[in-house]
Amino acid sequence: MGTGTVLLVALAVLVAGGVTVALVRAGRREAEAEKIRLAEQARLQALRSMEAIWSLGDREFEEYVADLCRRDSCTEVRRVGGANDLGADVIGRLPDGRKVVVQCKRYAKHRTVGSPDLQKFNGTARSEHGADVPLFVASCKFTKQARAFAARHGLVLVDVDLLGFWNSGTNLAALLDLDIGRSGTNRKLAPDN
Repeated sequence: MGTGTVLLVALAVLVAGGVTVALVRAGRREAEAEKIRLAEQARLQALRSMEAIWSLGDREFEEYVADLCRRDSCTEVRRVGGANDLGADVIGRLPDGRKVVVQCKRYAKHRTVGSPDLQKFNGTARSEHGADVPLFVASCKFTKQARAFAARHGLVLVDVDLLGFWNSGTNLAALLDLDIGRSGTNRKLAPDN
């Protein structure tokens, strides 16, 4: 091969390499943009679904929570809420066999659940219903005092934020291990205008 041919081949290799690098970079930018778009889409879908949750009636909300438990492989799940329910709206068994007793509060997003509600639930979940895992699910926030009470007494709290994650596919088992005394916030959400 002549020197000119070698230079042409070398130049072609360099150009092909440059084009390849440019295409890889463009592909990475496109993948990152798609990742951001999908995250935003998931965020908007979660907001829409939380709006749907806030529009449920009390019994519908209890059934919705029961359905989430069933989705996450809980067994013997039944909605028992109503008059004289002694603080239990949903009862079932976690996949590991432990009994879960759930209190559901479907409040407007700007409200909070306070310590008195948790004290009542704590008084009945284990003694009346035999809960291994007392779970309190709310469509709003818990007050700072309520969160501290739950941490001291081993109650599992699922507030509006965790409910959004649970609704979006996070398994209940992952939520049970959170330290409610040290995670999350008790700041109220703003009411709709």
